[in-house]
Amino acid sequence: MTPEDYLCAPVVKHSVKIAGHATSVSIEKPFWDLLNRDAQKRGLSLNALITEIDEARGTNLSSALRLYVLHNLTQQ
Repeated sequence: MTPEDYLCAPVVKHSVKIAGHATSVSIEKPFWDLLNRDAQKRGLSLNALITEIDEARGTNLSSALRLYVLHNLTQQ
């Protein structure tokens, strides 16, 4: 993806299960892709990773997911 692609990435609604409960989260594709990549690196399902983030969050879930990705990027 080019920098312009990131700046124009639309918000996409995704269905997820958190602790067995179905819900949806709206997040841009680049964030979603990085969450998937991190889940794979850690040997977790995406739902398991999102459940971990959900349990520790202090803000709404979409924001918490973005902040999680940002934190991971700053640690590299």
